[in-house]
Amino acid sequence: MNDKNDTVQDGDSESAPVTLPVAMPRIPAEPVAPIISRFLFVDVASRRAKQLRRGALPRLEALRPDPETGQRPETTYRLERVAMEEVEQGLVVYHLGEDKGSEETP
Repeated sequence: MNDKNDTVQDGDSESAPVTLPVAMPRIPAEPVAPIISRFLFVDVASRRAKQLRRGALPRLEALRPDPETGQRPETTYRLERVAMEEVEQGLVVYHLGEDKGSEETP
């Protein structure tokens, strides 16, 4: 075999690196109403902290990644505190289930 006669195959040519769009966190258009019940606040914040621990992007302005490079700023807070701040600022959307205890049983 001879290296001189090799043809260029698909994928053999070098191309410019492809830049993928950087994912940004979903932020509600309008802030959610403040949570009055401290029990609901703890429940919503704990679920959001679980999302953050699993890799979700923070919704706080200071902790958002750079849209061009995707670099995340260093956080000095624990993720639980970040989740609490997001809930306090109305950046976390939550839905309450229907109260089954109020239904009358026949």
